[in-house]
Amino acid sequence: MPVPFPAADTTRLHETLTAVVDDGASPGGVVICGTTDGQQRILTAGAVAPECGDAPPTAETVYDIASLTKVVATWPLIGRALDAGLLNLDEPVRTALPPISGEAPSGAPTIQQLLTHTSGLRASTRLDHYRGTNTPLHELLLREPLETEPGAHRYINRGYILLGLALAHLHQEPLDRLAHGMWSTLGMSATCYGPVTRARTVAPTEQRLPGAPRIWGAAHDDNAAIMGGIAGHAGVFSTPGDLATYAHALITAYQDGGVLGGWLRASLVPHASIEPGLHRGLSWILADGGRTAYHHGFTGTSLYLAPDTGRYLVICTNAVYHGTARTRIAPLRALALKTICAI
Repeated sequence: MPVPFPAADTTRLHETLTAVVDDGASPGGVVICGTTDGQQRILTAGAVAPECGDAPPTAETVYDIASLTKVVATWPLIGRALDAGLLNLDEPVRTALPPISGEAPSGAPTIQQLLTHTSGLRASTRLDHYRGTNTPLHELLLREPLETEPGAHRYINRGYILLGLALAHLHQEPLDRLAHGMWSTLGMSATCYGPVTRARTVAPTEQRLPGAPRIWGAAHDDNAAIMGGIAGHAGVFSTPGDLATYAHALITAYQDGGVLGGWLRASLVPHASIEPGLHRGLSWILADGGRTAYHHGFTGTSLYLAPDTGRYLVICTNAVYHGTARTRIAPLRALALKTICAI
């Protein structure tokens, strides 16, 4: 049986969510605490954003989930491709991409090394440096020199950009269409790649320049935006409710032996140390001895899974609305991890 969230825990989460909103960390936010037996608590605070009126955010509010794209789109699609025999974790990424001639240093790291952020690829990604060229993006990236020898953990968006390009090539279908088909089968009807239409139900993100329009309905991540909003590392929009649906499906499959459940189980094996007590599995960060998996999105989103106890936690905020104030949601994320690990 799933382990329920005690009322005291959800109260602390709600109080902390309210406190970080009152402190100016985000205009508002939603936290969902759920279990696989259908119990769910939806906690809200603040408003979606000043330009959206005074209404609080809900489970249906649309957020730019930023790097949660890695575990909501790319990671499950990689799992399906592996199950279909289209990929092998130990093969160099260049073999999953359109062929190019000559040297390709950044094509040598394996699919597994890209998933675990141990590839040695350049950590800083500036696709704007490639504007004005007709050379395919995968070729430009593969021809780059490695920054370090593969093996050490460094968080690298570039690897997931390559994984997204590889998925599109292997299936001969755009990444957004592949993801949409998968999300549809999971009941995630509100999840999509952007852009999405500006509306009161869509959380705006950052105003980059004084007087300039705020980013609203378009990818906050610069590199994803350059790629038309469709990338393996960022660009997906979702709702707290859809993320809860996804978490429920993953944990249920883990417990019942479904394809995605087997992929999640394989992904909970540590591959690289991040810091004491935290390891990188396949895409996910692992805590509590590998019993908890989680990931963050730069915009202020987080997803936590505890498959053995049947519990999940979703955080959705637009904390980049106030720029550097995004860092002030750290207490909420820390409490979320502590809460889901508790038994």
